[in-house]
Order: sequence, then C-alpha cells, then structure tokens
Amino acid sequence: MAKKHTIYDVAKRAGVAISTVSRVLNQSPYVSDSTKSRVEKAISELDFYPQVNARNLARKEAQLISVAVPTFTTPFFNEVLKGVKDEIKTTGLDFIIYNTGSDNPEANFTGFVEKGIPDAMIIFSIEITETIHKRLKDLPIPVILVGYEHPDYDYIYWDNYHGGYIAAEHLIKQGFTKIGMIRPHSKSTISDQRERGFRDALRENGIPMDEDYLVSGITRKHAGFSEEAGAEAINILLARNKMPQAIFCSNDAQAIGAIHSLEEKGFSVPGDVAVMGYDNIKISNYLNLSTIDQKMYEVGKASIKRLAERIKNSDMKPMQTLIKPELVVRKSTTKV
Repeated sequence: MAKKHTIYDVAKRAGVAISTVSRVLNQSPYVSDSTKSRVEKAISELDFYPQVNARNLARKEAQLISVAVPTFTTPFFNEVLKGVKDEIKTTGLDFIIYNTGSDNPEANFTGFVEKGIPDAMIIFSIEITETIHKRLKDLPIPVILVGYEHPDYDYIYWDNYHGGYIAAEHLIKQGFTKIGMIRPHSKSTISDQRERGFRDALRENGIPMDEDYLVSGITRKHAGFSEEAGAEAINILLARNKMPQAIFCSNDAQAIGAIHSLEEKGFSVPGDVAVMGYDNIKISNYLNLSTIDQKMYEVGKASIKRLAERIKNSDMKPMQTLIKPELVVRKSTTKV
C-alpha cells in the first residue's frame, strides 16, 4: 500500500513552513508566486490530497506572527523574548522567531519574507532601510517596530540619546574628568544616538573629549556588542597608554568583558577605573554593575499587546511610544 503523504511531507519537499502550505491550499494572496509554484509542484509530485481539517489549518493559524530579531543568543534579546513569550499566552496568538543576523540583515530579511508571509510581524532592533520599507508596504499585514522608529508604522522606541546622556552625566557627577567610551564594531542609528548623548553631556559640563578614549573591540560577533569586544577595547586603550578614569560601555556585555580584562591586568574596579554598562541585564545586578535600564522584558510584553490591538483594529492611526531609559547606580561607578 502506497504511503499517504501529509501536509508535513509537502512542506518538507517544498522547503517551506506548514503554514505556507496551508495558505496555498486556501488560495491565500499572502504567498509569493515563486513560493506558490514550489508548493504546488510538491503537491503534484507527492500526489497529495488534503483532508478538510488540513484545508482549515490556515484559518486556525490566522494569528501566527513572526518575531524578527538580529540574534536571540544575547542576554538583551533573551529578556525581550521572555516578555514576548509570557504576554503571548494571554492573547491566543502564536509566534515563530526568525534570526536575521547582524550581517546584511536587509538581504536576510527579504529572503525570510520570500519563504512565506506571516499573518503579522514584530521587528526588533532592525534598521528599516528603504528596501525593507518597500517590502513591508507590499505586505497587507500588521507590523510593529521595536527599537527603530518610522512614521509609517506602530513602534516602541528607546530614547538612546537620553540613555547616553544620563550615563555620562552620572560619571561626571561622580567626579570623573577623564571619561572614555567603548563603542560597537558596526555603526548604527542606535549606537550613534547613545554616543551623541554621551558627547553632549561631556561638552555641556565642560569635560573635554579625548578621542583616544573612544575605542571599539575587534570581534564582529553581535556587531561588537559582546564580552570579547569589551575585553579587546581595554587592550587597545592599554596599547595607546590612554586609560581613562571611567568607561561607558555600549552594553552590559561589553562592560563585563572590560571588567574581566581590567582585573586580569591588575586594575581594580572602580578603584582604578570605573565601568558603566547599558541594558540592565539580569547578571548586572549580581556583578554590581552600574547601567542604564531599558526595561527589555516590559517592552517585549508591550509589543505583543500593541500587535494584538493592531490586529483587532487595522484602521487606527499608528501608535508610537518612546521609552525613557533609567539610570541604575551600583558599585562599579562609585568613586573610591
């Protein structure tokens, strides 16, 4: 007796998600022509005859959303996704995670959409280039941006300028006058805004900015927002013989790497060098790391609430929220 093929076999043969097969079966317009052709070819080759419940699968999955992130292995995105996971349980929605990667996210994002269009989408910390914007406008689905602002979409956005400003302001109030910054490897709107806030706070308080105190690590992983990059930045400062009194790091991971490198080389923190992070990931509390709280878990929950509202009312005007980061002072910046 010949094997009876299932919708799972069709999805595997076509190289698509089960939900995409369901949309093709239900003649959904939310599938590209090339993807539809691959699915139809697989159906023909497998001689697949869907049952009624299979044909209804797309309707049952009409609330499947896609969460696009540059990475899901960093503490920052772990906290954000925890908020997504906990809040989605209350909505009746289901979600899949897509990792666009930090290298060439534009091409990766476009490739993801070509595989099959979800019913709704949340995009975390991905710059909406003109190419991505045009692709999104072709999709008749709700889209929520988190960590990037654009007037055409609902978004929840952090005030990165304010975060950089209050970080520098705190270090100045502690009495430090030689203040450096560890920047990410890759330039971005987010990092530029934090640095601009940092520089403005120094300038407004009469603290000169020594450009030799601004440094990036070498490692490209996570665009330079990593422990390795933080440690490498300390080595570069030592090679320049330009160690500042205090260092503002672009995120907590960099700060952890910087502290490890400093202590390995005989510096005490904060006795010799004060170190400040950014994000307020969970471990920063146990390391007594001063930082900037971005409320990642709460923002993850808020993004799902916002998307649920948008699904219910697609005609409402875009809702745009600016989150003010908050200063968290711990021992790593306390002047001895």
